[in-house]
Amino acid sequence: MPATSTTRLRWLVPALIVVLSLTVGGGLLARELYRQPVEELGTADELPTSSSLAPEQQPGDPTVKLSADAVLHPHDEDVRDLLQNFFDAINHRNFEQWRDTVTRERLQSRTQSQWEREYETTRDGSIVVHRIEAVGPSALHVLVTFTSTQNVKYAPPELPEGCIRWRLVLPVVQESGRWRVDQVLPGTTPEHEKC
Repeated sequence: MPATSTTRLRWLVPALIVVLSLTVGGGLLARELYRQPVEELGTADELPTSSSLAPEQQPGDPTVKLSADAVLHPHDEDVRDLLQNFFDAINHRNFEQWRDTVTRERLQSRTQSQWEREYETTRDGSIVVHRIEAVGPSALHVLVTFTSTQNVKYAPPELPEGCIRWRLVLPVVQESGRWRVDQVLPGTTPEHEKC
């Protein structure tokens, strides 16, 4: 092999390593520069929790909060606004407002009098959206936790308690151009425990 070819190969390998290193380093630097600071997104420490509240303070703040993970989803504000209206309707016993947040199918699952009876004593708070996942072009799964207080007679039969912490996946779909809460998927068992 001629000496010039060997010399070129000796310089080519280090030059490729330098170029590759600069490219990777530049990409990492750009990612850090354009990433939102975690402080702006909120941290797990800042999210509400009902476990530290005294019984008379349950269910906690009724404002819907988003985890740092949920804030990164492109529909984070749409979901937050939808769920705020959904929970506000329950907390204020406003069937018309609730009706505006759910799909036709979910609305058909109960009459207004059934809804009013079911939520007669319910108060929801400590509401956190932990994750939002797209499951189609106009469908989302939203992992949410919240605390509800209610008269024991309106609690689930399997957990007759006045204060319950819930963890469930809410299906959210677009219907008539707006995001709405759909029926919970058949066979889905929400997790719940006594406060």
